[in-house]
Amino acid sequence: MKVEVFDSTLRDGAQAQGISFSVSDKIKITKCLDDLGIDFVEAGNPGSNQKDLEFFKEANNIKFNHSKLVAFGSTRRCNIKPEDDNNLNALIDAGTNYVCIFGKTSSFHVEHIINTTLEENLNMIKDSIEYLVSKGKNVFFDAEHFFDGYKADKDYAIKTLKTAEAAGASRIILCDTNGGTFPDEMKDIIDDVKKNINVKLGIHCHNDCGMAVALSVLAVKDGIYQVQGTFLGYGERCGNANLSAIIANLELKLGYEVLPKGNISKLTSIAREVAEISNFKLQHNLPYVGSSAFAHKAGMHIDGVYKNSKSFEHVNPESVGNERKFLISEVAGKSTVIAKINKIYPNISKNDKRLSEIIETIKNLEYAGYQFEGADASFELIVHKVFGNFKQFFEVVDFKTIGEGPSLEEKYSASAIIKVAVGDTIEVTAANGDGPVDALNEALRKAIGRFYPSLNNVTLSDYKVRILDGKESATAAMTRVIIESTDGKLTWSTVGVSRDIIEASFKALIDSIEYRLFKENN
Repeated sequence: MKVEVFDSTLRDGAQAQGISFSVSDKIKITKCLDDLGIDFVEAGNPGSNQKDLEFFKEANNIKFNHSKLVAFGSTRRCNIKPEDDNNLNALIDAGTNYVCIFGKTSSFHVEHIINTTLEENLNMIKDSIEYLVSKGKNVFFDAEHFFDGYKADKDYAIKTLKTAEAAGASRIILCDTNGGTFPDEMKDIIDDVKKNINVKLGIHCHNDCGMAVALSVLAVKDGIYQVQGTFLGYGERCGNANLSAIIANLELKLGYEVLPKGNISKLTSIAREVAEISNFKLQHNLPYVGSSAFAHKAGMHIDGVYKNSKSFEHVNPESVGNERKFLISEVAGKSTVIAKINKIYPNISKNDKRLSEIIETIKNLEYAGYQFEGADASFELIVHKVFGNFKQFFEVVDFKTIGEGPSLEEKYSASAIIKVAVGDTIEVTAANGDGPVDALNEALRKAIGRFYPSLNNVTLSDYKVRILDGKESATAAMTRVIIESTDGKLTWSTVGVSRDIIEASFKALIDSIEYRLFKENN
């Protein structure tokens, strides 16, 4: 059975705290969703702001392979004709074949929020849909606050749906706008709606009770045809239903036809790209697409997965384009190290002498304060070096940082001088930065940038510092620094340890660049 997917990342998701999409961002995300095979992309409200108007003008000239653009708005205002309503006319001018309008289905909202009569609200729904249909639009009707409205006044809530159906809506979407509905309530209400409405239904859930994904899946199992949400759960308050989880659950667990055949394997890469464009770090614990979704730390778990992945994994990580991770930590054993090395060198045996050398190296480094649970790239570099496959791309001969307290007039607070050897060539460069670590980063990139121009695409996305030795004063204690880097597609983490926070940071930084260059050349 086919399930329609309606993504509202660019409209409902844009209402999340901390998100502000540019027109360019919206175009990029639309192309991502189209590449994945999302059926409908609700791209904004052309009647509310100039940015969305510009988006539709640009996007309508782009040929999408699968997705259909949807313009969003509301029913007409009270006591005016639909043809005189600027928002409805903006929907028509947006140039999309599909529009989605929301209308009140709760008598409380009608009488106390928009301050009109129940009859006028029905007319607003009827007139708006008929007007848009007369202009050749396919209309989806978002029944706002439907579940709350149904529980307060069942007859009126159903009447609003019948009005939308009679006016020509091709989909009626049942919205849990406040996110407060429970599964047993939702099923009973949907079952009643199906007795009264013949048009195909959709579901739109918010996550205020933490059940938006479960409710959306339940609704589909109960006969709902279209599922709405945002791709990574972005949205106002606690967010919207997370489509990346819903899609995987429906397709992999329940056998529904959701994405074009084979596209489910793109789920993780698209999630990372959408998060990057949104300027949000992808939550590591997101189901299916998070970096921890298939990460194993306990020795018993790792041993089980190593023998048979079904022991502690509900699906194959490759099915959604993700990967299995074995975390090096104090609760992991020898099997953990073997499993991690096998991902890099699949044919290594338990008796290989290099394995013992790697384990001894890791133990010594962990004793010195290193931790590789969150620094897979540094661990991988150690393995390559022991196997003799690592080529040194550059050597830092010397470096120096100078830091001063910034005044209000100064842009930078530190500078760095660095001397680097690349083969037989010596480069000496200097750079400014927001602090000594940033200055070192800029100086190092400047020194080796002409030899390795791909590094221009690499940025630092996270920086974590931890004081390790509580016996020492905080300023003289061992310090561990973990740096996360990205090139926009891949993300990797490296670690450095020293009593000097700058040196610890620089070690992690060098590992990060060496790892990127090694991957590029191998």
